[in-house]
Amino acid sequence: MRTDSSPGTLPAREHLPAADAGTPVLDVVIPVYNEEKDLRPCVRRLHEHLTRTFPYAFRITVADNASTDGTPLVAARLAAEIPEVATFRLEQKGRGRALRTVWSASEAPILAYMDVDLSTDLNALLPLVAPLISGHSDLAIGSRLARSSRVVRGPKREFISRAYNLILRGSLQARFSDAQCGFKAIRRDVAQALLPLVEDTGWFFDTEMLVLAERAGLRIHEVPVDWVDDPDSTVRIVRTATDDLKGVWRVGKALTTGSLSLDRLARPFGDDPRDRELPDVPRGLARQLVGFCVVGGLSTLFYLALYSVFRQFSGSQIANALALLVSAVANTAANRRLTFGVRGRGGAVRHQAQGLVVFGIGLALTSGSLAALGAATDSPAHSTELAVLIAANLAATVLRFLLFRAWVFPDRTESDGPSPVVATPTVVAASPVGAASPVVAGHIPSVPGPVPAAPLPHRPVPHLSYDPYPTTQVRAGEAADGNWRDATLRLQPVRPHDTEPGDPR
Repeated sequence: MRTDSSPGTLPAREHLPAADAGTPVLDVVIPVYNEEKDLRPCVRRLHEHLTRTFPYAFRITVADNASTDGTPLVAARLAAEIPEVATFRLEQKGRGRALRTVWSASEAPILAYMDVDLSTDLNALLPLVAPLISGHSDLAIGSRLARSSRVVRGPKREFISRAYNLILRGSLQARFSDAQCGFKAIRRDVAQALLPLVEDTGWFFDTEMLVLAERAGLRIHEVPVDWVDDPDSTVRIVRTATDDLKGVWRVGKALTTGSLSLDRLARPFGDDPRDRELPDVPRGLARQLVGFCVVGGLSTLFYLALYSVFRQFSGSQIANALALLVSAVANTAANRRLTFGVRGRGGAVRHQAQGLVVFGIGLALTSGSLAALGAATDSPAHSTELAVLIAANLAATVLRFLLFRAWVFPDRTESDGPSPVVATPTVVAASPVGAASPVVAGHIPSVPGPVPAAPLPHRPVPHLSYDPYPTTQVRAGEAADGNWRDATLRLQPVRPHDTEPGDPR
């Protein structure tokens, strides 16, 4: 797992400006290996669909992944016949290697890929890339497991796909629904920062890219797709599944140990609406509610256990008071540390004193409930007492949270703590990711100048003036200039409301 720094923080997402007619906005990559039979009908069908439905200029790039049959010849003929088709030859296998190499060399602001068998209905292509063009999302994926998707495939492939995504949810806490559907797109500025962190060069490339993007807080858009299984697929299921599980272990270990600094992929401060100060809108409420409910549930179980013990040698009122007192002290300490994030011993005594006041209110509610139960019946059953106490404690819990948040642990202002920091990248040279024999590229475009390594601007306008179909030679696993550009982070304190001059926000 690479731990070196990427080119820097990402710019704010914006709608792509209208481009010249001949400028490709979308670059669709088709990675192929020994696909001389299916390549021509695939490219012609995709070209016809894009010509008919896509409102921007586009390019189709065939990434020949070290084929040994007639695939390179077919790709060259297609590039000669169709102006919007380019070819790219790699001498090493690996779908991830092909995508990373071609995406790094492409200047199109939107990058996509799809499998050569076109199992996914092409009507989903425009919905896939539209959120990236509009600036709404950073990545987009087709999902065969969405509720509105329509999928035709055998039970074996269905079971493997669902089991794999279940593993991702359980081990890496992935929230996207379909990691391996060969139908994805990414913004070029995101790819430049994200791809240097992705180590896998094979089938796990998709999953690793999505997991890292999700952990970094990037927005992933999912599109339900119609998908028909290809019975002639050459994918080796057992070997692919084994490699994927190894990748899950590697990525999970890197995320657990914190060896990946994913904050380098963050958007500028203020781009996320959660960065904004809004009147009468409390911050962190959802997280505090979750923490309070967890602590409250454990405290209730602790309280009920104490009550059952104390009830063996005392009356109900005394047992309730003792159990509530002990559990209240533990509850205040746990909420202080876990729910409201107060650390250190400063103010601990005052917080406990205020917590005892809140405890008194809870005692009044529960004691009053027991008194009402005693007035209603002379000898209530123990189960009835517990039911009444649970109901009273639920009411006391709501009031306790409000008092804790507004009185015991009020939100501290920004001036009470240290200034937030943002990442300012400092460029350092890095060695190439991989080396291979020179390759022949018939119509692959060259990048106008080296890949940017300086901090990205806050609100960029993509540069789209270039010759769309020049010829260049690159090395597999590298960017077009022969190097991966990386950066190290230097943290500098800033004020949270600093904005770019002229920014209306």
